Amino acid sequence: MKPLIEVKNVRKIYRMGEEKVLALDNLSLSIEKGEIVCLIGASGSGKSTFLNLVAGLEKPTRGEIYVGGIPIHKLNEEKVTLYRQKNIGFIFQSFHLLPMLTALENVSLPLIFRGVDRKVRDKMAKEMLEAVGLVGFEKRKPTRMSGGQQQRVGIARALVGHPKIIFADEPTGNLDSATSKEVMDLIVKMVRENNQTLILVTHDPAIAAYADRIVTIMDGNILKIEDKRTGDAQTPGLEQSDEDSKRTNAETIPERDNEIDSLKEAESGSAITREMNEPNAEPGSAKAGKINESNNESNNIEKGKDLQ
Repeated sequence: MKPLIEVKNVRKIYRMGEEKVLALDNLSLSIEKGEIVCLIGASGSGKSTFLNLVAGLEKPTRGEIYVGGIPIHKLNEEKVTLYRQKNIGFIFQSFHLLPMLTALENVSLPLIFRGVDRKVRDKMAKEMLEAVGLVGFEKRKPTRMSGGQQQRVGIARALVGHPKIIFADEPTGNLDSATSKEVMDLIVKMVRENNQTLILVTHDPAIAAYADRIVTIMDGNILKIEDKRTGDAQTPGLEQSDEDSKRTNAETIPERDNEIDSLKEAESGSAITREMNEPNAEPGSAKAGKINESNNESNNIEKGKDLQ
């Protein structure tokens, strides 16, 4: 069976003034359906860049990204937005709940983007709030909730549309240790029950311990992969010497400005936050660029095909 997510030789370069910043360096990783994978590493190692690329929020400078067989790196903005709305759920460190909306309304946001009828989405949101242990919180606003309660609303929002993939970027970073355990137990329980794929980003070894595989990233590449199910460990990052790596980087970093995106777009979660804070935006309103995908791939996206 093919992996759900395939990242092949991906390189991502940003520009800060005249300086070129290599965020990901020929990184390759495959992730199976229903797997929990944790990306761990220092700040600036490339973890959040990886999430942004797989979510279609940014495009790689080079390399290929396939999700359910769909070439995400080739999709224009309109089609990648449809892909993200149907197949991706996000859990944030800072919750990103809209303060003027109730818990029910916050959870309903992804369904609004997908054009779900109000009665149907209210029912789905209420059921999801109950599933995360927030019975009776439908009309409560974020300012009247604890941090743990706000994150439960965030979990409900991420899962309400039954996405195939959940991205959790430091999901317990703003919580105390006891609440962190409660939140992680809940996330893992729900994704296991629904056979969803979970990709975690964390600095915390206690959070990483929930994963099936722990992927250590350093300087934009994979240093080590630990499979907790089998006890195996791989060290792909040690196969190339520092000297070889520097020479490869110098030879292959593209010189053309149009291959380098603005560093501002690298801010973790910035593009996601913009979508969550524009509930009235039309899902297909982004400018459509040219793409080279086949007719079958285009039809699959337009019909909102589920990832296999």
